[in-house]
Amino acid sequence: MECEAAGVRIHYEERGTGRPVIALHGWSLDHTETVFELDSHFSERPGWRRIYLDLPGSGKTPRADWIQGSDQMLELVLAFLRKVIPGERFVAIGTSYGAYLVRGLVLKRGSDMDGAMFSVPVILADTKRRTVPARTVLARDEAFVEAARKEGLDWIEDVGTALVPALHDYARALQPTSPVDTGFLDEVRKKYEFSFDVDHLESPFLAPTLFLMGRQDNVVGYRDSWNVLENYPRATFAVLDHAGHLLWGERAQLASALTSDWLDRVEEWTAFRTRGRNTRDVVAPTAQPS
Repeated sequence: MECEAAGVRIHYEERGTGRPVIALHGWSLDHTETVFELDSHFSERPGWRRIYLDLPGSGKTPRADWIQGSDQMLELVLAFLRKVIPGERFVAIGTSYGAYLVRGLVLKRGSDMDGAMFSVPVILADTKRRTVPARTVLARDEAFVEAARKEGLDWIEDVGTALVPALHDYARALQPTSPVDTGFLDEVRKKYEFSFDVDHLESPFLAPTLFLMGRQDNVVGYRDSWNVLENYPRATFAVLDHAGHLLWGERAQLASALTSDWLDRVEEWTAFRTRGRNTRDVVAPTAQPS
């Protein structure tokens, strides 16, 4: 599917009907990543309208010269939401860079959101400021690694924590379905960090939230996420051992269980809200005197 928003022809895939959930993929990937990670959770969970989009320069969404950094990338996502789900409440899921943009959605549209999920999230855009563990490989199947090289999946050796056959399907899902506009993305990368404090919320985000991170993630780490946790008083904060930045290929069963739990909490939250209660009825926790 396609729609035009802010002068950009945005390609996206839509599945199901009901409560909108917007899914944002990682840097230089496309919507097939988030489809692989998430869509199976809705096979027996009706009432969800899943919207998987390709960010500009990725998948089938072309570049836009006015997009010069993450500020404008977020503006584009906001324009897309106004076009595709005007006036509707929604839930947002982001993986890696997509999770960085979801924090922007919480800042700009948090009062319209019923949940947020951050999967292996970029917290600090400046890679030099990130706290990351040392590169670690906990399992390595040489036959699989050799086969992956022949398929052009040799990049997993730089980020994979468990280089075993179970990683294969996920690695394939991360392969872009269309050529990446590397020139455009390289320019956007120069202003990768928001120009504003994305975590300076007027009030805490009270809807159910999930932080899902890999203990061995040497790309974005996990410790920096702790510094934003108090903005999300309804958050589950999960750091999975035996998992790095390719968490969804390395610990899929546990990641899926935590995602399903989060979706249960979102459904409970929305049912509570629509029975005449709203976010103003929920009091954010305050610090207790020691």
